[in-house]
Amino acid sequence: MTIRFDGRVAIVTGAGNGLGRAHALGLASRGAKVVVNDFGGGRDGSGGSLTPAEAVVEEIRKAGGEAMADGADVSNYEQVKAMVASAKGKWGSVDLLCANAGILRDKSFAKMEIADFAKVLDVHLTGTFYCCKAVWDGMRERNYGRIVVTTSSSGLYGNFGQANYGAAKTGMIGLMNVLAEEGRKTNIRVNMISPTAATRMTEELLPPQALALMRPEAITPAVEFLLSEDAPTRTIMGAGAGSFAVIKILETEGINLAEADWTPDAIATHFAEIGDMSTAKALEGAFQQTQKYVAQAAARAGVKL
Repeated sequence: MTIRFDGRVAIVTGAGNGLGRAHALGLASRGAKVVVNDFGGGRDGSGGSLTPAEAVVEEIRKAGGEAMADGADVSNYEQVKAMVASAKGKWGSVDLLCANAGILRDKSFAKMEIADFAKVLDVHLTGTFYCCKAVWDGMRERNYGRIVVTTSSSGLYGNFGQANYGAAKTGMIGLMNVLAEEGRKTNIRVNMISPTAATRMTEELLPPQALALMRPEAITPAVEFLLSEDAPTRTIMGAGAGSFAVIKILETEGINLAEADWTPDAIATHFAEIGDMSTAKALEGAFQQTQKYVAQAAARAGVKL
């Protein structure tokens, strides 16, 4: 099977460099018309220039593809809406969205300024929401949409000096879970990539020999799969250096305690059993947790539901 995107229109944010550039080039090489979005600012979100996006558009055109440059700041909803309107005006629709744009303002929590926390959330989390919001109605009307948002191991697992970035990236899991649920009936599939690659965001963190293995192009196949017609939905994929994985949030089966044991002491006594990962499952929705706890309580009380 060959995955193609002929006739599809894609927006890739943060596509002037690194991962976004690789995703834009990859999608175009498989037939998509691509909006190459990049604010063109520094790694910390300062400045701004259309030059990086235009350079990627030129690469796509030279390879025989179709693309347009856009300099929207994803943290500005009016600019994001205008970007989507431009794509629709030129090509009629937006079928695919890869929300990849991001900035870094790393500092230990003790030294982190309020403005640096707010700005990183604004670009990563709110910016991703804006991009999804701007394409959502059109996808619903056409009964087709594929969205990939970008999380990070810094949020999933933690990383020193990235309270702002980690909070934003983990917030996207909640966004993805809900959008995947709400998009099912209109054939909108929403997934998430957790990439690790050699980009200007990571170049100072890894030795040269590791960076050589971690080309951004190694992430793009996972993004293309998650944007494809037969993609899953509500899936988190990890990718880096040619390795691919699926990431799940699990909950143990847990135990139900008699009311007399609703104490921290009883929890301490039973904590090994409560935390027994051999019983862990990935729940498919918020109400599943409620149903499980109520069923356990009813079984203890001998109540038939």
